[in-house]
Amino acid sequence: MKWKLDENFGSRAAHILRAAGHDAETVLQESLSGASDETLFEVCVREKRCLLTLDIDFADVLRFPPHMSAGIAVLRLPKQPSLQLIEATVMNLLHYLLVEPIQGRLWIAEPGRIRIHEDTDPERSAR
Repeated sequence: MKWKLDENFGSRAAHILRAAGHDAETVLQESLSGASDETLFEVCVREKRCLLTLDIDFADVLRFPPHMSAGIAVLRLPKQPSLQLIEATVMNLLHYLLVEPIQGRLWIAEPGRIRIHEDTDPERSAR
């Protein structure tokens, strides 16, 4: 699976994803630091990469429709989470991927659980 890690993630999260066999690129590697959320979403859609972020703004399904993307994973953690908590939540997300696809969906990953938002494509629903 192809991932794009938002600028709020360090190299450790990318390493975890790569060690699990995923293709992971970071916003920092691609000089997208400071890019608007809309630009980042558009890049992820164009590159067919699932976005991994701590930015809760990406949970707005009207602004960032998951059905248009390879998926959006928002980690919802306490303020100033420890590196261990971030890593554990990413690992939980990877385990969940083994049984559930993220393509076209919004996942909200919290410590110990993942909530899935089933976004529906309005055009698909009209057929």
